[in-house]
Amino acid sequence: MKKSVIGVACGALLAAGCAGVEEQKEVSAVALLQPRSGSTVSGNIKFTQIGDVVRVTGEITGHTKGPKGFHIHEKGDCSDDKAMSTGGHFNPGKSKHGGPYDPVKHAGDLGNIVFNADGIAKVNFTVGDIAVSKDAPNGIIGRAVIVHATNDDLKTDPTGNAGGRVACGVITG
Repeated sequence: MKKSVIGVACGALLAAGCAGVEEQKEVSAVALLQPRSGSTVSGNIKFTQIGDVVRVTGEITGHTKGPKGFHIHEKGDCSDDKAMSTGGHFNPGKSKHGGPYDPVKHAGDLGNIVFNADGIAKVNFTVGDIAVSKDAPNGIIGRAVIVHATNDDLKTDPTGNAGGRVACGVITG
């Protein structure tokens, strides 16, 4: 009898303790990258909110070997054949261009992704200054992801001197 009363009491305490804990809901968005500027670059990117940072994962294929600029642009419009309809880098803070972990940078400055000899880039990193949201000032849903023709030098304002836009995808939630 004592054991069952103690068991019920412990169960009630556990339930009460857990009732105050909010369930963490994973918030994510995706972008399907399609070729632009006559390239064959394509892929899928997923953005997952983890507290104050966003994990960026996916795979992109069809590019030449080496580092290539990778950015979030301000407009979610990939209709132009050279992806110029996406506007500039997403920059709600009106900052200078920089690397993804620099103290001064555009929110959309994701740096470079590296393509291997087979033309494949596996993407997996975290970054701050953006949110998987449509309504937040730094929200990325409804904006575009761009893969550039060359590497981002992480300093030249406003584009990082990363060359043309070879793949584009709208971020959808």
